[in-house]
Amino acid sequence: MGAARPARAAVAGGRPIRFVVPYAAGGTTDLVARVVGQRMAETLGQPVVIENRPGAGGNVGMDAVAKAAPDGLTLGLGAISTNALNPHVYKSMAFDPRKDFTAVGLLGYSTIVLEAGPALPVRNVAELLAWARKNPGLSFGTAGAGTSMHLAGALFAQLTQTELNHVAYKGSVPGINDLLGGHLPLMFDNLPASLPHIQAGRLRALAVAGKARSPSLPDVPTLAEAGIAGYEVDPWFGVYAPAGLPATTLQALSQALVEALGQAAVRDKLQQAGFLPRSSSPEALAALSASEYERLGRIARAAHMSAE
Repeated sequence: MGAARPARAAVAGGRPIRFVVPYAAGGTTDLVARVVGQRMAETLGQPVVIENRPGAGGNVGMDAVAKAAPDGLTLGLGAISTNALNPHVYKSMAFDPRKDFTAVGLLGYSTIVLEAGPALPVRNVAELLAWARKNPGLSFGTAGAGTSMHLAGALFAQLTQTELNHVAYKGSVPGINDLLGGHLPLMFDNLPASLPHIQAGRLRALAVAGKARSPSLPDVPTLAEAGIAGYEVDPWFGVYAPAGLPATTLQALSQALVEALGQAAVRDKLQQAGFLPRSSSPEALAALSASEYERLGRIARAAHMSAE
């Protein structure tokens, strides 16, 4: 209780905090926000209300955060896409992630899986590369243009020097349906959406995109382990507030976020959904956002990634 008292004293009068999720309700990011937001509310002693504002790859919701008052009463769930990749992909951006936010702290990471449908006769990455080189223009699906899954596919094509055709869907579900139906051969997808189909044997997981194997698929190699040196895409998520947040308010929010992610019940629930919780200081998230902005910009330009 002693640790919670400074937080209660610092955030504007105990009024409800709006936590903007720039994606549709019901997905993994929505679950993360609701679980963590509830625990932050307990620490802060004031309500945390989730507001889903999807659109333009997360840009609509994060723009609302960028333009809110820096009083601690508006937070946003930012991501590798909204706070690092999107400015290099979208022709028009209403905010600048380098200037318009205060980083509060990291939430954690999700996993991208490279998977094949029943129409593609490959069992591993080596066989996939052999097939792709014999069949240039092989299609791969993702949950949308400009997403971290699109980035994963573009980086794969770059590093393997294969000619692939990106098919952008409006979310994971329609892409998975085409994959299962044999209309799409290959997909880079967020693991939580595809995991039940992989576990049931309907889809084949060839590799995961991150630097480490997923606890949910311990026998599936990373793409680096499968022979693609230097490959690593770990989608990260964090909490951001508008630029200009007072230091005392930032300290209170950061403390509440770290405490929420430190609770075993929170970590267990997020891990069961295929999310890897990890907290950080505000400074660490700010540094990650800045370095990823530069790194992903180079990849996006080389791959000619674009989205409307």
